[in-house]
Amino acid sequence: MNPKDEQFFRALGARIAYARKAHELTQQTLAGQPGVAQQTLAHYEGGRLRLPVSLLPELTRTLGLSADELLGQSTTHNSRRGPISKLQQQIEAISQLPKARQRFVSEMLDTVLAQTRR
Repeated sequence: MNPKDEQFFRALGARIAYARKAHELTQQTLAGQPGVAQQTLAHYEGGRLRLPVSLLPELTRTLGLSADELLGQSTTHNSRRGPISKLQQQIEAISQLPKARQRFVSEMLDTVLAQTRR
C-alpha cells in the first residue's frame, strides 16, 4: 500500500472507530452487522486492511453517517467564498462529539437562548 493509501485507510478506520464508540457499540457488535469478524473490523479501524466498498452501505446505516462523512469528505456546502465562520467551525466540532455530549451542548444552547428571549 502506498503512503497516501495508508494515510487514507488509517483516517477512515479512525472515523469508523470514533463513530462506533460514539454509538457505544463494541467492535464485536459492529462487526456482526455486516458479518465480518471482530478481528477484521479491528484491522479496518487500525488502517491495516483496506475496507471493502461493499461494507460502506451497512456501516453508514449502522453508524448514522453519510458515505461522505465516513470517507472524510466535507458535507457542508458553503456558498460564499473565504474561510468559514467561527460559528460554523463550532457546529462542525460539535457534530464530531459523541451523541451524549452533543445533547449536553444543545441543552446549554437552549438554556442560553431561552434566557435571551425573556
